[in-house]
Amino acid sequence: MAGQQYSMTPREVPAVKTKYRRIVTRIPVPESLPILKDLRTYEPVSMTGQPLVVWDRAEGFQVYDKWGNMWLDFSCGVLVTSAGHNRPEVVDAIVGQAKHGLLHNYCFPSELRARLAKRLVELCPKKLAKAFILTTGAETTECAIKLAKTYGQKVGGKGKNVIVTFEGAFHGRTLGAQLAGGIPSLKEWIEPLDPSFVQVPFPDGFRCEDTSFKFFLKCLAEKGVRPKQVAGVMTETYQGGGASFAPKAYIQELAKWCKEHDTVLIFDEVQAGFGRTGTFWGWEHYDVVPDLVCLGKGISSSLPISALIGRADLMDQFPPGSMTSTHTGNPICVAAALASIDTIVREKLADNARRVGQVMQDGLDAIKDKFVDVVGARHGKGLVAGLHMVKPGTSGPDGDLAHAVVARCVEKGLLFFSPVGFGGATVKIAPPLVISEDAVREGVGVIEEALAEVLAERRAPKAGAAKARARVS
Repeated sequence: MAGQQYSMTPREVPAVKTKYRRIVTRIPVPESLPILKDLRTYEPVSMTGQPLVVWDRAEGFQVYDKWGNMWLDFSCGVLVTSAGHNRPEVVDAIVGQAKHGLLHNYCFPSELRARLAKRLVELCPKKLAKAFILTTGAETTECAIKLAKTYGQKVGGKGKNVIVTFEGAFHGRTLGAQLAGGIPSLKEWIEPLDPSFVQVPFPDGFRCEDTSFKFFLKCLAEKGVRPKQVAGVMTETYQGGGASFAPKAYIQELAKWCKEHDTVLIFDEVQAGFGRTGTFWGWEHYDVVPDLVCLGKGISSSLPISALIGRADLMDQFPPGSMTSTHTGNPICVAAALASIDTIVREKLADNARRVGQVMQDGLDAIKDKFVDVVGARHGKGLVAGLHMVKPGTSGPDGDLAHAVVARCVEKGLLFFSPVGFGGATVKIAPPLVISEDAVREGVGVIEEALAEVLAERRAPKAGAAKARARVS
């Protein structure tokens, strides 16, 4: 389940040697144990939740360690390296800017920051007219909440202060972002909770079967929230924990409702932006334009940088010097972002995500159909997907199965981050957007192989126990 540690006892595993994968040692690598032990000694326990692969370098859609192993990467470094690991254009931009001689300039004007703000705005519809460049995704969601609440007070008074988000949502790990998030266990530390943050079920069609917009209105009413109280509605373009999209009609009705009630519609596009879902912006799937858009992760394919894009009247609510960030538009990060965005656009990587992503989604659907008792759903679009593992014959999450499948895949040279989502039971698939069709097919085949092996091992002890009971009787 979520929060599990991976065993530090090296296992003998079959050797792997294909075009995209190579495993030549025990896993975890015995020589890596001193590094892993130092990390467990000197870092918080919270940092120990990922598979025990000590990254040394990465290129394209493959990750290497120092001991001869090579993984096909289905993690994208948690959806960051969209243009590929160690992309030469991005590396050159980083090195070039470092050599140029400007590493930091706070909020003082810079040509680079002007170029990135303009580039982001020009990639959006005219409604989204200004960009605020930050460092992390959580900063953008915090800022979006601040802007929506401020606007709500302006147009509706102090009572228009409610932020509506969705159950299961993840918007970051800072205070406001976790108040907005829809995962109760992540905000148990917050006391008391802010009643102006309200969650309603997310219409994924699996955990929440009622995907009608009437259900949204019903849930708001049941929570005692009137439309005039709602300052903003924030949703992930797809819910990151399960790669789950809302129905198009639902989002279109939500956008119409927000406009009728002068409510700010916020899309958290931190995972979905820059081609991930097969369109450059994930919200294009819904044929709506939000009022604020939160961006991060894949913006630079490397360094920490994020951005909030929005309507000018929303973005310009605070006077000079009162909505800033120490590292806003860091020159090296901005150079990386410009290079990454140019690469994604020039090479039409959103189109590749759509084309190759369809191959991936079809392959995962075949796995779901084959293992229908334990794979409850396959969600996703483009090059992001989630296999929702369930206890046999139920819809209850099986985090142990998801964890075992990820561990087995890593032993076979297919790299994932740890399972996410409800019950820690979703195997999340998110390769770099440069991945090829044959590499995707190979990776999907490894998932099927790993799942079959884990299930067979689960059944083996039960079969042995049954034979023993038969002998005794």
